[in-house]
Amino acid sequence: MAAWPDAVTFAQCWADAVATRADATFLVFEAPDGTVTEWTYAEFDEVVARMATELASHDVGPGRSVHLALTNCPTFVAVWIATVRLGGWIVPGDPQGRTPEFADHVERTDPAVGFCGRSRSDVYEPSIGDRPLIPIDEGDARLAWLPEERFTDWPTPAPTDRAAVMFTSGTTGRPKGVEITQANYAFVGNTMAEAADLTADDRQFVVLPLFHANAQYYSFASAIWAGASVALMHTFSASGFLPQAARHEVTCASLFAAPMRMILARGGPVDGLRLRHCWFAQNIATDQYETLGEWLGCRPRQLYGMTETIPAVLTDEASEPDPSSMGYVTAGCEVEVHDEHGQPVPVGDVGEIVVRGDRGITLFAGYLDDEATTEASFRDGWFRTGDRATVDSSGRFFFDGRRSDVLKVAGENVSTVEVEAVVSAHPAVLEASVVGAPDPIRDEVPVAFVVPVDQTAPPTPDELRAWCVERLGKSRVPTAFTVLEELPRTSVGKIRKFMLQEEATR
Repeated sequence: MAAWPDAVTFAQCWADAVATRADATFLVFEAPDGTVTEWTYAEFDEVVARMATELASHDVGPGRSVHLALTNCPTFVAVWIATVRLGGWIVPGDPQGRTPEFADHVERTDPAVGFCGRSRSDVYEPSIGDRPLIPIDEGDARLAWLPEERFTDWPTPAPTDRAAVMFTSGTTGRPKGVEITQANYAFVGNTMAEAADLTADDRQFVVLPLFHANAQYYSFASAIWAGASVALMHTFSASGFLPQAARHEVTCASLFAAPMRMILARGGPVDGLRLRHCWFAQNIATDQYETLGEWLGCRPRQLYGMTETIPAVLTDEASEPDPSSMGYVTAGCEVEVHDEHGQPVPVGDVGEIVVRGDRGITLFAGYLDDEATTEASFRDGWFRTGDRATVDSSGRFFFDGRRSDVLKVAGENVSTVEVEAVVSAHPAVLEASVVGAPDPIRDEVPVAFVVPVDQTAPPTPDELRAWCVERLGKSRVPTAFTVLEELPRTSVGKIRKFMLQEEATR
């Protein structure tokens, strides 16, 4: 890809899509009661203009923020686009969050107005203070409460103007606010559309939560860039995923490993699918991958990215995807694997994934009000992801865990990712997570938490230990196996390892 034209804004991307695709479908929404509503680009632009009138009445404009604690719904999409077109920025939060989490967001971003689901307003309202609060019915597709007047006096945002602050999931500590610009959204839309060969005839399938970067970056931004359509589900349903995909004639999807395993456990093959492409993040077992590929009718392609990296900077190829690999460097991105001194590692050696780009254009702008942490996250112009990987001679990247995923067992490095892969490969295990537990002799040892395929007939610790002994060195074999109904997760499927860590140290 040629050098990115850094004058592009997301506000202009939307205006261009409306101008060129006015009568084409933009959004299809399936509400909780099963009702389906559809808008063209021109029809939804009408909703955006009316939403902008509402937002402007609350002083939303250049430099002002809007906080959202909403499940997937048309209101979220309309607020997002209207705010960006007004030159403001959104602060999307987990709708299932608690009052202290929302209060922290509000304190750090000073929103002009807040949106929440009406059914959860008792949790949200104490956090918003004396600011205007708009509780909504998230299943509402008519949006009759909006003013009839269309906003027309649109400002012209600059490419590096802030468009969002997304707080990291907080699996290990206090979330950091990642600053996303107008140019960031435009760049990710273009990059991910090209990576998926997206055209105006495609339809993205969005079941992951909209407050998270995956749905915004890889699905909505790319669809708007290409003039494609989006089928938005109010929430993810493991048993409903494939029937919904067939019913809405979607062609492209994006998932995490956890929802994929849930589909395998609770779903089943259906007829009428038109899926040609599916992104996924985080490894799954080979047999799980093969089965899901058969059900989807396409071979899912793994990717790697973070909220900070903007696009998925690693994406697997369409022709021969390898489920164990994150793929190759995405066109338009710069990625290397460095050692502790900031030097590229030899082929096959483990190092840290680092990403280079233009801050506020092709990389995030920084961490909200935290210049020290922002600068510490870069070394010689390279953003340090904290994730470990190897690269083979062909340029393929293979995940090796985060820096925190390496245990020191009697002085020997043990990758929890490696151990998790072996435990998860047991035919009776649906998924597994491995953490370290203190040990008086070896400092720390691996312990495993497993979710069985069949809750009524879980594998025994002795069976799992024997399985691991055959496949792992002594220091890598978990010393304990705990069976759970499910692993503790964030709303986007990331395992809350600190909770397992607490359990392991009791």
